[in-house]
Amino acid sequence: MARPTSHEDYLAALPPSQRAALQRLRRQIAAAAPGAVETITYSLPGFRLDGKILVCYAARAGHCSFHPMSDRTLADHAAAVARFDTSPGTLRFQPSAPPSAPLVRKLVRARVAELEEAAAARAKPKAKSKPKTKPKATASAKAAAKAKAKRSPRSTR
Repeated sequence: MARPTSHEDYLAALPPSQRAALQRLRRQIAAAAPGAVETITYSLPGFRLDGKILVCYAARAGHCSFHPMSDRTLADHAAAVARFDTSPGTLRFQPSAPPSAPLVRKLVRARVAELEEAAAARAKPKAKSKPKTKPKATASAKAAAKAKAKRSPRSTR
């Protein structure tokens, strides 16, 4: 398959069963994240939210896949995705048995929450540390340093 430049290009190159399953998934993702923008990333059709990759989807020879782009999203919903073949960040399914609309909505919204959490953590002001300054030398410390300097001659190498 040539490198796609749009979701339409990607979907047009697929067999009818995969195309139909992924068109449905595309609509479900768009409904669950109305502020998301379609994009092509890693040569896959995906969605970005506030410039960050939200989710992607794909078709392979023997299956279709949904990529939340996060290990945490699928791990947090392990029971809900138990009937699917999963690996970190990937949910694989047959075109004839795609994930339900409520499941897609749940996974996309969880991913949106992850991105919002990460954005909030980045925006949180960091605690200012006090500047590191050398402690002021006391009179006795100065005298000791002078005496030491007098005892040990400097090398002239």
